[in-house]
Order: sequence, then C-alpha cells, then structure tokens
Amino acid sequence: MATTIHEPPQIAGRLPGEGHSGNGGGRNLVPAEGNLPAVEDHSPELAKTGVWVGLAAVTMSFAALTSALVVRQGAGLDWHHLTLPPILYPNTVVLLASSVTLEIARRRIVGHARGIESRIAVPMRWLAITLSLGLLFVAGQYMAWLRLKAEGLYLATNSNSSFFYVFTGVHALHVLGGLAGLIYVMSKLNRSILRRSTFAAAAQYWHFMGILWLYLLWVLWMNL
Repeated sequence: MATTIHEPPQIAGRLPGEGHSGNGGGRNLVPAEGNLPAVEDHSPELAKTGVWVGLAAVTMSFAALTSALVVRQGAGLDWHHLTLPPILYPNTVVLLASSVTLEIARRRIVGHARGIESRIAVPMRWLAITLSLGLLFVAGQYMAWLRLKAEGLYLATNSNSSFFYVFTGVHALHVLGGLAGLIYVMSKLNRSILRRSTFAAAAQYWHFMGILWLYLLWVLWMNL
C-alpha cells in the first residue's frame, strides 16, 4: 500500500522577529557587532512615572524655598541686597553646555545601536565631556561660596546669604545626584546593556537641572 506524504501547511506571513537582522523585530536596537541590546526601544511606564514624580518633588521643594524667600524679604527691614558672585554667569554657560553634549551623546548612542556609529567610544566620549562639565559646574559653585566667605558672608550672617547658600547648595546636591546617574549610564553603555528608559530618565533629570538653575539664578538676581 502506497504511503501518502502530506505537505506541511503553509502559514501566511512570518513569525515575529523572522527576517530581521538582530534588532529584536524592531523592539530593541542592537549594535551591528553585538549580541546584547544597547538601547531598549521602549520606555516602561514605571521608569517614566518615577522620574516625573522625582522632578515634581524637586519642583515643589524649590517652590517652597522661593515662597519663604519672598515672605522673608517682605517681613522685615533688615533685608540688604548682596552682589552675586560673577562666576555664576559663566557657570550657567557650563551647565547649559553640558545639556548640549548630553544630547550629542544621545544621538551617538542611537547611531551606535542602529549600526550607524561603529565605535562605542564615541558616545562614551561625549558622556565623559558631559560629566566633566557637570563637575566643573559644582566646582564653580564652590568658588562662588568661597567668594562670599572672603566678603565675610556666611550661612548665618544674614537672611540674604542664608538663602544664597541654601538655594545653591541644595541645587548642587541635586546636580551631584545627576552626575551619579550619568556614571551609571556610562557603566551600562560600556557593557552594551543600557536601556532606553534608563538613559531617558538620566537625560530628563539632567536637562531639568539646567532649567531649574536658570530659574534659581533669576530668583537670586531679582531678590538678593
């Protein structure tokens, strides 16, 4: 008796991921020469929510400090304006420049993930420049405090100097937190396991620090 061999049924279309060159079916961006995803193509809601909650908390904190400054300024006759240390202005340029270099790093990371940029050292270099500019900003803030100290203005000297130290000190602490985030991003990128959500959170935080500093500088200039 003859044996009939049936053809396997043909399935229209193709399986998820079939025919793609190592990019996870469009869900992950993978370096052309690597096996691990360098940048994940989606940002989990938890990470997005977390960073926005954190930024909202920072915003409310500085809003409360601003309200305290305005109330204290109008509550007494002992308010004496002080001259802001000149280094604050070039320091502002340094912080804004760090946002530019971070954006360049982001573009290079995406290019590396898509195989356009072959060397991981290129985005790493731009991240290192961003990190260096951030450290330079913190050093500039320290020099501003030394300038006030040289003028005999300390944290407890008067209300003006108190608010200056508090505003700039709290902001500097948040910048240091952003620097820690950049170091974490660099370590992940160096091992080609950087998630897009991780980089997006660090970048949003860092750019926010620049915008926040512009606001604080305006508040200090107008009220101190």
